[in-house]
Amino acid sequence: MIPPPAVSTIHAALDRNGLVKRRKRRRYEACGTPLVAAHAPNGLWCADYKGEFLLGNRQYCYPLTITDYRSRYLLACEGLESTKSKFAFSVFERAFRDFGLPGAIRTDNGVPFAAPWAMFGLSRLAVWWLRLGIRLQRIKPGKPQQNGRHERMHLTLKNETTKPAAFNFLQQQERFEDFIRVYNQERPHQALGGLYPAEIYTPSARPYVPPCDPEYPFHDRTVRITRCGRICVGSRKINLSTSLAEQLVGIREVDDQVWQVSFLEYELGYFDRDQDRVEPGPNPFAPDTVLTMCPE
Repeated sequence: MIPPPAVSTIHAALDRNGLVKRRKRRRYEACGTPLVAAHAPNGLWCADYKGEFLLGNRQYCYPLTITDYRSRYLLACEGLESTKSKFAFSVFERAFRDFGLPGAIRTDNGVPFAAPWAMFGLSRLAVWWLRLGIRLQRIKPGKPQQNGRHERMHLTLKNETTKPAAFNFLQQQERFEDFIRVYNQERPHQALGGLYPAEIYTPSARPYVPPCDPEYPFHDRTVRITRCGRICVGSRKINLSTSLAEQLVGIREVDDQVWQVSFLEYELGYFDRDQDRVEPGPNPFAPDTVLTMCPE
């Protein structure tokens, strides 16, 4: 008896003859997350890029800034060559080592904080934050006022450090460092009762420690996602997300031949015996109602 060909072989033959209907890739639609104010330092940090500008040597500079929500303390202002995640990783890791971990980080929905094509907009940077126990707060698209105090700092930063811009990155970073010192230690803030941010801010009690691998004791199995973002179960390769590459996820059967995929405490979606991709479940980060203004 001649054994039947593998499913992948049949699929490839049908595909070559134009008999496979491909699904349109669904783009994640950003909707923001619940926004919760913080009344103590390090309860919430805010982060964003000020906006690129040309240096005197015709190179673009992308300043990445991080502030503490409660004290307005400027934790970092780093001029970067681009918004690629590898540069952002280094800035945040340095901030975590210097100041400890915040309870949450508020950003917009742009790269590298979010990934438009990924499941629930999770970028590799956001996945790293979740691994560190940091909650995600994302403002609603087109609502920069939800990160208003951070945007106000950007206006001051722009006026005092980029008009005109320095010649190169080194000289521009010197301006940023001077601005950090003055902003934190020499400029009283009316919203702080005339105090300086440095008089209010204290480092976090949560030190930065590289996260351990998560465990899933209530799942059927634990699987490490491949570098290309797939779950390999036996001979099957189920597409998930490259943002979760090399992360551990939990899998459990919730119905006959239907499996649920979880990352940390978040339920991501489902796949069955026929699908080779994880279909997203309800967005675990979506709010019932996102406030228009930044909560105080």
